[in-house]
Parts: sequence; C-alpha cells; structure tokens
Amino acid sequence: MRAKSPSIYGSEPAAGSPDRTFSVGPHVLTAPKAAAGLHLVATPIGNLGDITLRALETLAGVDLIACEDTRITRRLTERYGISAELKPYHEHNAALARPKILQRLAQGASIALVSDAGTPLISDPGFKLVREVCAAGHTVIALPGPSSVLAALAVAALPTDRFFFEGFLPPKQTARRARLTELARIEATLVMFESGGRVQDTLADLAGIMGERDAAICREMTKLHEDIRRAPLSELARAADTLETRGEFVLVIGPPANDAAMAVDEVDQLLRERLARDSVKDAVAHAVELSGRPRREIYARALELSKERDAEGGDGEN
Repeated sequence: MRAKSPSIYGSEPAAGSPDRTFSVGPHVLTAPKAAAGLHLVATPIGNLGDITLRALETLAGVDLIACEDTRITRRLTERYGISAELKPYHEHNAALARPKILQRLAQGASIALVSDAGTPLISDPGFKLVREVCAAGHTVIALPGPSSVLAALAVAALPTDRFFFEGFLPPKQTARRARLTELARIEATLVMFESGGRVQDTLADLAGIMGERDAAICREMTKLHEDIRRAPLSELARAADTLETRGEFVLVIGPPANDAAMAVDEVDQLLRERLARDSVKDAVAHAVELSGRPRREIYARALELSKERDAEGGDGEN
C-alpha cells in the first residue's frame, strides 16, 4: 500500500545527499544541480531507452523526485545510475504532500515530478500541484518526451490535424454509451485509454455508436509485446475476443466522414421515435433522408421494429 504519512516530504534535504551523476552505458556523467523550481519530466511509456539526455541530467540534478509509485520510478533511476531521493506523490496522498512540496520549493529546492509512464499531468494527479506551484510564484519547467497519446496518434494511420483526448471512459456501460454518443459528434480523431478488462465491451459500444469509422487499437506500446491493429470499428469489435487483454490500451478512432452514414443504433432510435407517431412509410422516408443508408435496409429494419413494438403491446397501427 502506498504511504499516506503527512511527513513524507521533510523540510530539509536528506542527510548525505547523493552524488549528482547518471550513467549512459559505460559512461558516468556529472549533472549540474538543477535550477530551483518544479521540473515536469516525461519518462518512458514502456521501453526504458526512450528517455532524453536532458531528462536524465535533470533527474540526477534535482533535490527530490516526486513520483506516483517509487517502485516503478526506481527501475528507471537504477537503470541509469541515478541516486536522487524518491518520494510518492499520487491521488491518495496529494492533499498532504502538496504543502510539503511547496514548502521545499519556497526554500529554493529543485523537484522533479514524474508519472509512472509518459508525460506528467496526462491522466495523473499533477494538475493541482502545478496550479498551486504557479500560484505561489515558483518556476515550472517542462521537459517534453514520451507520450502514449502522441505515440498512438503517430502509428494509427489516421488524421492528426485535429484530435480530441478523452482519457478513460466511464466503466459502466450506460454511462459509457452516453459519453460515446457525445464524442461521436466531435469532428476530430478521438484518442482514449481503456483497461484490458473493459476493452472488448468498449469496442462493441464504439462499433454500435460510431459505425464504420477507421480505428486503431494500440496495446503495450514500445514494450516487448506491442500490438497495433488497424481496421474499421466493426471489424475490430468482431475480432475483440482474439485480443490479449493484459496490458495497457490506447484506442484511436478516426473522425466522422462528412458523408458518413448514420450508425445502426442511431437509425434504430430514430425509427422508434417516428414509428411511435407515424406510419412505417413515413418513418422510413424520414430515416432514409437523415441516415444516408439504403432504403431497402431501412424498410426492413422498420418492419422488424414495428413487429417488436406490437409484440410488446403496442397499438399495432401503422
């Protein structure tokens, strides 16, 4: 369990401050003391080789590294021979840790903020810390680097001129489908995170709501078992049971085409609303006009929905 002690950030540097050095292969390099302030350092999303020299120099040169999970960050620091002090900063201790970090900064300390993987503040708790650090007048320095969002966009083979990052979708299906219906209206490529336990259900919902949009599933990016699949959503949904669900997923969905046909679920909803007050003929004419789908397809679906309504106790009139 992660520590929740209010005293995890002392007001003074730890006794016996470590050497400010880092290793690259057989070479041991000396890092200058980092400038006072909060350094936002991007770290690898998988492959530990994906880190910049500036990031290594900064991590070796700060007084303290604040990280989500010290065990994960220690793998990185040990890989590069960095002996800086590590302290946890995560959603469970943030309210207690922030004042201690601000106190250290007020005393002239240099502190690096890292996430478990990628760029800090992207789906992690760093936003409030950066806001309070800025409000207190301290310097905030960004060290750009790895990002699973940008990496997925780069390999998805989908438009990148405009994109919308959603983060994690709601875990419950009703809320998830409602959010996806809202996202479907955005005229941009969509990027979202999903867990292995929900990715198959999410793909089914995406296909039902967004139709035949091109998409990509990016799993375990930069890691040993990286897997990138590109296909229309319906095809990805049909093959979802073949996915290895262990690992981390980034889903990228292409923007709606200007002449895109309405998704099947939307057509059904439209028909149900019209059949409640119009004849089958009128409901079909309206749905064909709005959906962009073939009349034969719409007519067959309208008959089926009309029969379902009658079986459930509707008035049966068309």
